[in-house]
Amino acid sequence: MSARVLVVDDIEANVRLLQAKLEVEYYEVLTAPEGFTALEKAALEQPDIILLDVMMPGMDGFEVCRRLKANPVTQHIPVVLVTALDGRRDRLTGLEAGADDFLTKPIDDVALFARVRSLTRLKHVLDELRQREASGRRLGVIEGTVAKLNATGARIVIADDVEHQAHRVSGELALDHRPVIETEPEKAMIAVRARADLLIVNAASKKFDGLRLAAQVRSDDATRHIPILAIVDPDDRPRAVKALELGINDILNRPIDPEELAARVKTLIRQKRYTDVLRNTLDNSLELAVTDTLTGLHNRRYMSSQASALVQRAAMGGEPVSALLVDIDHFKRINDTFGHDIGDEVLKEFAVRLATNVRGIDLACRFGGEEFVVIMPDTQLKDALRIAERLRLHVSGTPFRAPGLADPLSVTISVGVSCTEGQGDTPDALLKRADEAVYEAKAHGRNQVVSRAA
Repeated sequence: MSARVLVVDDIEANVRLLQAKLEVEYYEVLTAPEGFTALEKAALEQPDIILLDVMMPGMDGFEVCRRLKANPVTQHIPVVLVTALDGRRDRLTGLEAGADDFLTKPIDDVALFARVRSLTRLKHVLDELRQREASGRRLGVIEGTVAKLNATGARIVIADDVEHQAHRVSGELALDHRPVIETEPEKAMIAVRARADLLIVNAASKKFDGLRLAAQVRSDDATRHIPILAIVDPDDRPRAVKALELGINDILNRPIDPEELAARVKTLIRQKRYTDVLRNTLDNSLELAVTDTLTGLHNRRYMSSQASALVQRAAMGGEPVSALLVDIDHFKRINDTFGHDIGDEVLKEFAVRLATNVRGIDLACRFGGEEFVVIMPDTQLKDALRIAERLRLHVSGTPFRAPGLADPLSVTISVGVSCTEGQGDTPDALLKRADEAVYEAKAHGRNQVVSRAA
């Protein structure tokens, strides 16, 4: 997996060394000699990851990181702080500034590429979600902005068979989150599937393979997006590198520092909730794009796309497709007499009756106003007529009740029915025939079903 990497360091020799290492592995490298240039390049070039030296004149790496994470244009770019200092306070300062990880000089090549690959995967996922969100905003199906996300109250599964360590981690997190300890991988997996926000796994568990559990979480469709924090032994570098290669989001060295634990968990939870908001926004926007908001039925746009494929298949020798075009009789009179609120209640009640009187494979849609369409795959005309008549009797036989009306309201419908007519037929022609049948039904007194052939 290639990526664009911005290397920020005031010492040219360090920049050249990192650039050479990355370019050998086919990464595209951008460079900046100090913090202000780094901020400008990050905003303009949008790299996939930033390797940021801490000790720089003018503006140190911590401040650069803070500014990157405070800018909506660059806050999604992963930042790895590169430092000669391996002290606890520097790690905490970096995490509080928003850093995603650390590398210590002299930089180990294996650790470097493991972290670059791991964070690049996360960046690509976020980029795809953000691009889809931006497209939704341009189309007008997504509105509003992502509010500031809370990083507390998370459901955290701790998979660890080292009792004292598991309880210590749980105790540290219990003030702000809802941790649960599982000592068996099977039970841990069940707990993760139950809408967990984070998995903390001991990569060196004695009774089970913590990395195998992490790999299972990553390969399961229901859990692959859940962040994972692995607890590792600082002397076991191969295991730490393998953890990052498997897609584990972050690692925490033993002995566990409570403040570092809290800071890393906070970062992972915030990332998880941000991606959740993006995914939910996209899901909801897609649903809104194909759904009529008043009735909950599919809308005309969705109906048109589905009908096109079904009619095309029928025209090529597949099973016939029938269409019902339903018009609520004298609907304007209902609105004029009782008001639009009552009219809306009638539309909603009718949508429920329509959906419950057609088959599961049928596509019930609101066509517009008081008109509704049902596209019926694999349906002969005689069967469509039978279903249409059943719907008509159900509507006329049971008055509609609406809030604010003392007495139930009698409602009737006129239904036009058509069926595909072999090669050359189109969705527009199918609906036109059904529409002509509706006009015929209205001309003959309404409250009836009429079919129209080509």
